[in-house]
Amino acid sequence: MRPIILMLAMLLTPLAALAAPHPIEIHDQLVAQPEQPKRIALTLDACSGKYDDDLISFLIRHRIKATIFATKKWLDQNPHGVFVIKANLDLFDVEDHGEKHIPAVIGAGRKVYGIPGEPDVIHLRREVEAGAHAVEQATGIAPRWYRDATAEYDSQAIGEIDKMGYKIAGFSVNADEGATLKKLAIEKKLEHVKSGDVIIAHMNKPTSDTAEGLAVGLRYLLKAGFVFVRLDQVDLQQIPAKP
Repeated sequence: MRPIILMLAMLLTPLAALAAPHPIEIHDQLVAQPEQPKRIALTLDACSGKYDDDLISFLIRHRIKATIFATKKWLDQNPHGVFVIKANLDLFDVEDHGEKHIPAVIGAGRKVYGIPGEPDVIHLRREVEAGAHAVEQATGIAPRWYRDATAEYDSQAIGEIDKMGYKIAGFSVNADEGATLKKLAIEKKLEHVKSGDVIIAHMNKPTSDTAEGLAVGLRYLLKAGFVFVRLDQVDLQQIPAKP
């Protein structure tokens, strides 16, 4: 009977994944402060991979504040990047991007963009808690925000992350589409930024066009009078996803 049971389990696993609720991408903007117009937030994901020295050096030179979502994997692999960030905590807020960069969807066989999610709640909690511990170990400051791999979540994961005391950080402008866009496309994305926007980009792929594109776009935003804030200084509110 055992081979039959195993065969049934293999057949039912993809069906269960299909039946699960579709994950959602959370879109957020800054809670409005009438006395502080033209505030925006730059958030940078450090998934795995390398340290984009050109991008971080540009932010330091221009005194642009940013929130960095770092995984334990990235923190372990990039001691020089951690050193530079830690030396500039007046500019950079480091938050939790997980231990191993796993999407916050729960259930055997579930994936987001081909990346496997969590088999159960216990593994989700490990991903969040181990990531948070790594951030605190690296910076001395406990994170309060969480962003998973792919920035998509299912309802069960959202509930669990909330129970753990973390706020989920969405975004409203995807500046580099996972560090895949070319320089001109990134510039055009930032030309349309408005007050309250939360920008997402990446700082773990130095061979991409992200640093070049952001350098042009962020200069434009500074000249337009926008003020950059970190997520540890503000609150976010969820907005409808753009069509």
